[in-house]
Amino acid sequence: MRSNILVGLQSVLLGLGLLVLTPSVNPMTYGNASNPAQIETSLQGNTSFGSLSSQSKVKPLAVWQCVTGWYGEDFDGQPTANGETYDMYATTAAHPTLPLGSIIRVVNTHNHRSQVVRINDRGPYVEGRELDVSYEVARRLGFDERGLAKVRIELLEVPSRPTSDRRN
Repeated sequence: MRSNILVGLQSVLLGLGLLVLTPSVNPMTYGNASNPAQIETSLQGNTSFGSLSSQSKVKPLAVWQCVTGWYGEDFDGQPTANGETYDMYATTAAHPTLPLGSIIRVVNTHNHRSQVVRINDRGPYVEGRELDVSYEVARRLGFDERGLAKVRIELLEVPSRPTSDRRN
């Protein structure tokens, strides 16, 4: 119980820290945050989507490990937290605290497969899990049949905050 509280507190503090430090730690962007395929290509050069190697030269803003699950058919076509329609075949994920639009690399620690995804939803709402990925991401990472996997999350990009309108 105590470790669950500490993990939850750590997640909240990480999210808050990212929100506070976003302008200073993320001075450049790697593409349009709404298109993970474009981001992956710009991160590694000409490569097929879904095969981003762990040798990428992009230094993550933060790295941590957690347990992830996936969500699929029951939620397909439903609205996500950012207003998009959930597509179980898209490369997206749900996280409780990362800013919507954040780009992360998810690495299955068992088989070392990785996938770049965009956070477009909130969740998971199951104790002991910090990330829910789409069915397609789970399939690419090789845990769609098991349902859960221990993963390493590498935060690659946090969307910049919208600028306020300044009127003279």
